Amino acid sequence: MIELLPDLERWAGAGRSAVLARVVDIEGSGPREPGAAMAVNDRSEVVGSVSGGCVEGAVVAEALEILDQGGQRLVTFGYSDDEAVAVGLTCGGTVHLFLESVDLDQLRPIETAVEAGRPVVLATVIAGAHAGSKLVVSEASVSGALGDADLDRVVTRDALGELSSGRTSVRHYGPRGEARQDDLSVFIETFAPAPKMLIFGAVDFTAALVRVAKVLGYHVTVCDAREPFATRQRFPLADDVIVDWPDRLLDRLGPSLGTGDAICILTHDHKFDVPAILAAASTDVGYVGAMGSRRTTAERAERLAAEGMTTDEIQAVMAPIGLDIGARTPEETAISICAEIIAARVGRPPASLRDTGGPIHHGDDES
Repeated sequence: MIELLPDLERWAGAGRSAVLARVVDIEGSGPREPGAAMAVNDRSEVVGSVSGGCVEGAVVAEALEILDQGGQRLVTFGYSDDEAVAVGLTCGGTVHLFLESVDLDQLRPIETAVEAGRPVVLATVIAGAHAGSKLVVSEASVSGALGDADLDRVVTRDALGELSSGRTSVRHYGPRGEARQDDLSVFIETFAPAPKMLIFGAVDFTAALVRVAKVLGYHVTVCDAREPFATRQRFPLADDVIVDWPDRLLDRLGPSLGTGDAICILTHDHKFDVPAILAAASTDVGYVGAMGSRRTTAERAERLAAEGMTTDEIQAVMAPIGLDIGARTPEETAISICAEIIAARVGRPPASLRDTGGPIHHGDDES
């Protein structure tokens, strides 16, 4: 949703009214995850997407009705297997959307928090009394109201729980926040800063890894102690290019790293990568990988052990880095590294879909 705000601001400045549609839940295969959004203005202009194309036309029709009649609504669209194939899925499903008139005053605090790097939650009543009412919840503050003080308290508690794990979900409550009741449905949408990827080593593989990581939405920092190599000209897509030793950078940035972040050590030079791994071990980063041949990896493990790292800590480092997909080029290697990071993040061992059963998408209830 945040990515739509520049267009919403532009429309508002031109006197255009608009409706925002957000995916709040999916059943079966879903072309877009909960939180995906599109907006429609009173000239039928559209930005964003909620389905990759298979229900967008129907969403526009619903939005224009709201612009004409007012209010908000929770709508459900099903799409067939043929429609699903057209957007890259294997089977059809159902998508639940909440549509409401755009109120930029409610959305700007979310944008401000995200730009400042502060995680924040937007809780919206999508079904039941006071539909459309909102709470904006962060670790430091709560604003808005859902129509009942007890409901506000319970939803704030649950929103902070979702915030800590980065989840987005729909929760059901009684009128005053009672559990195990479904008088009200509340969409709890988490907005967190972009995950960080720190790449140590300004080598040939680094530029390719930066490109792939940016596609996946990472804030990418390239660090190398060798000033001639760590230049903006060599890595124009990186968010930051820093000349420094890895351990010194991690002393500064380490406390801000979390389970959604990644450290990729591409130097395969012990004087750089050993200090980097030792420093990374003291952070909460979710992934640490190190490049190198099997011989280099074995020698590095011996050096790390001599520095006091335990066997479990050494084995937690993904080395040699990347999945075994036969990668040879820097671009192929970058894909193998990012695929390994994704698998590690969701806790799912990598395997060909052909050779597995169960849900295709992590968290689905059915295949």
